[in-house]
Amino acid sequence: MEEDDILAEEVYMEDAEVSYIEDTEENDTSDPLVGSIVNYIQQRFSKAETARNGEEQRWIRSYRNYRGIYGPDVQFTSTEKSRVFVKVTKTKVLAAYGQIVEVLFGANKFPISIDPTLLPDGVTEAVRLETEDSVKKMNEQQAPEDQEVPTLEPGETLVDFRERLAGLKEKLAPVEENLMEGEAESPTQITFHPAMIAAKKMEKKIHDQLEESNARKELRTAAFECALFGTGIMKGPFAVDKEYPNWSEEGEYSPLIKTVPKCSSVSIWNFYPDPDASNMDDAEYIIERHKMSRTQLRALKNRPFFRTNAIDTSISMGESYTKEWWEQAMDDDEQEARSERFEVLEFWGYMDTDLLKDQNVEIPKDMEDVDQVSVNAWVCNGQVLRLVMNPFTPSYIPYYAVPYEVNPYSFFGVGIAENMDDTQTLMNGFMRMAVDNAALSGNLIIEVDETNLVPGQDLSVYPGKVFRRQGGAPGQGIFGTKFPNVSNENMQLFDKARVLADESTGFPSFAHGQTGVSGVGRTASGISMLMSAANGSIRNVVKNVDDYLLSPLGKAFFNFNMQFDFDQEIKGDLEVKAQGTESLMANEVRSQRLLQFLQITQNPTLAPFSKMDYIIREIAKSMDLDPDKVVNSMADARLQAELLKEFQAQNPEAQPQQGVPSPQGGPQGAGAAPRVQDTSGAGGGNIGTGTAPQPGEQGFSGNTGQQGAA
Repeated sequence: MEEDDILAEEVYMEDAEVSYIEDTEENDTSDPLVGSIVNYIQQRFSKAETARNGEEQRWIRSYRNYRGIYGPDVQFTSTEKSRVFVKVTKTKVLAAYGQIVEVLFGANKFPISIDPTLLPDGVTEAVRLETEDSVKKMNEQQAPEDQEVPTLEPGETLVDFRERLAGLKEKLAPVEENLMEGEAESPTQITFHPAMIAAKKMEKKIHDQLEESNARKELRTAAFECALFGTGIMKGPFAVDKEYPNWSEEGEYSPLIKTVPKCSSVSIWNFYPDPDASNMDDAEYIIERHKMSRTQLRALKNRPFFRTNAIDTSISMGESYTKEWWEQAMDDDEQEARSERFEVLEFWGYMDTDLLKDQNVEIPKDMEDVDQVSVNAWVCNGQVLRLVMNPFTPSYIPYYAVPYEVNPYSFFGVGIAENMDDTQTLMNGFMRMAVDNAALSGNLIIEVDETNLVPGQDLSVYPGKVFRRQGGAPGQGIFGTKFPNVSNENMQLFDKARVLADESTGFPSFAHGQTGVSGVGRTASGISMLMSAANGSIRNVVKNVDDYLLSPLGKAFFNFNMQFDFDQEIKGDLEVKAQGTESLMANEVRSQRLLQFLQITQNPTLAPFSKMDYIIREIAKSMDLDPDKVVNSMADARLQAELLKEFQAQNPEAQPQQGVPSPQGGPQGAGAAPRVQDTSGAGGGNIGTGTAPQPGEQGFSGNTGQQGAA
């Protein structure tokens, strides 16, 4: 985790009522109750650390396979010379990571949507307004005498009307008594949907908050560890103060401070879950291990509810961070296990109520009779740096663990590297054999019959070397032999192992750019089928991202805004939906279907039943375009249509530009002079728009259809 991420720790909203342990002037080392809290957390950390050891062994193997490093468990024979490592694991991990990121952010927006529930509670789903008398009344009371009265255009909804009128609430005040629940019952009424409006405002706010917190970068980090180690971790949201550059009129720098919710990624190596839990819903506690410098530890004094004296005491006791075995295994250079850093444990979970009462932590009245309550505690060097009641309502642990592949018997998932661990070992072995064989067969093996040579000669071989012979036939004293080359057989075995890696990971080689695909993969349709099959595997992964990360993270931001935001227009009975898997559907297919449906709606009989604005927006989405940027609202579209009609009426000779279909169905040629259409029907080189001449009229040249005419 980067320094900024650590320093941007939890800063709760000032309006949140949080119970916490107060700072004291006394040293906590002499307080047995504080020591009990520290022991409580240390015991659970030790338990989680021990239970995680088996997972750490697998993660180290995955890390080494990704980096192309042989571990100490690999034993080479005395005859093996090559130490080549074929990093196929890295290729597949990066390919899977890239595809996950493409699915999540390919549409240039977070795949999280907010929609009203089927039966919204606490907010009206639909409201109708009688337009004729109500709008007239509203216009009469609101508009000045010398100002043009805005009117509701035919077919315009109240939502569109609100876009043209500032301050909708104030302007609707005169007709508030005419608002009634339900859909419109007649053509003279219009309908708007408060629940849908609140949902879209909440969705826009959450997307803005995610952008403000640089969530794309954090999600990419979690996605990478998810593909490599099998599990990605995110935490949040927490309110942090973000600084925006600003200069006064005098040129002085006066930054703007804005409190925004922030989420961040957590390295799997620093994440210690409840060992008895199989997922976050079952976890009684979570512990995150921080590695902090003196500067970072002192900076915690400026954070709410941190105990200044406890921090000073921890610093005075000296650095306490000791590298774990896996940290030393991951270091490229051998370094001392002792580090000039402080080990800080962040605890989220349940703690005994009696223990908190003894520390004078105020327990909410509705929780005084329960045995345990949810808290957040920080400890370092035997000191309680902070102890607060869980500020979130409803109470939850703000961590999210997404598995690449679910392991039903473990908290942690299975990643690409672990799935192809054995095949990576096979590929390395076959490649080393091929390289050693190529080196052996590419050089002559010298045989020497010393009985035919003069004793005491140097037997090294080099160009121009002279050997003295004392007997025997020429060529019998020294001669060379060539070792057979079987590297082709080894490479065939290597290719077989790579195919097994494709099958074990569900991520075929052609999906990440391998050439030379044979069989069905030689045709365009075959490649399409193979890619569809490959998408089937990644679809399960993205579904896990939806269920275990995007959905709970979106709900956390939703709950955060419902609890701490005072904008009532974004609140309602809403639900959060993750849309990662939806983007896996081929956009080309969706676009084709939408265009086909659009053609059907051109039928005048069916046109009134079609929601054209929705169809156009979905077509834009299928093309990875932002509908809010490329599609006009109904009011703007209506205005554009009126302007176009007015322009055509004033410029009857105007023609479409090059490449734009003309009303007659063909594009206007480049550089062509405007063509004057013949509206008489008499012809003249250009097809006219008028009515064709009838028999007996000037310009008619066809057959009258009368047989036997003179």
